[in-house]
Amino acid sequence: MSPPAIRLGMLTPSSNTVLEPATAALLAGTPDITAHFQRLRVLSITLEGGSTGQFDAAPMVAAAEMLADAKVHAICWNGTSGAWLGLDADRALCAAITAATGIPATTATLALHDALRALGARRVGLVTPYLGSVQAAILANLAEAGFDPGPERHLEDPGNYSFAEHADDLVARLTAEVAAEGCDAIAIHCTNFRGLKAAAEVTAVPVLDSVAVALWGALRAAGAAPSRVASLGALAAIG
Repeated sequence: MSPPAIRLGMLTPSSNTVLEPATAALLAGTPDITAHFQRLRVLSITLEGGSTGQFDAAPMVAAAEMLADAKVHAICWNGTSGAWLGLDADRALCAAITAATGIPATTATLALHDALRALGARRVGLVTPYLGSVQAAILANLAEAGFDPGPERHLEDPGNYSFAEHADDLVARLTAEVAAEGCDAIAIHCTNFRGLKAAAEVTAVPVLDSVAVALWGALRAAGAAPSRVASLGALAAIG
């Protein structure tokens, strides 16, 4: 008997051009699992001005209600705002989405923390394109969650569209540098950053690309075994 079809709803930053093709590539060998995308406006990533207002719950819940029309089995905020705004913001968002739609919800950041714990990682390296202030907030939230923030690299890019313009070779080089400095796992945490190559090539420690992690988390929220998606690599073995 074939495994049941699974539809995954992905809330997508409007200026993101990486996560949709990357998710499609990860799912290419699994036609019974499909991803469905709904965009909401995200244009820059800073801690100043009105940037954080892009992640208010109301527009996200409205977008989630559109995905619910497709009878998806789970909804994932496929963005990393919870990494700097704090996990409580993501938990509240997921609760609001589920209250409005009746559908289980997760986020790229909540999935990352789950994956790090499942791997038993303590010292965590971090690679992003973000500004130093955003990077510092992410590292502080990792520490608050009980992890030991390890070596990091960031590119001082306020993005969001421009994050995709950094070549995957650059991301792989930064990731290899972080691995060489010592850590238990590395998070490439930006869903508009080309991290899948680094995740495949840097093998000294587990490398968790945020697009792959978001897909892993969405599968788990839907009650589907990540092992059904072999392209997730090490993540496929974590239930």
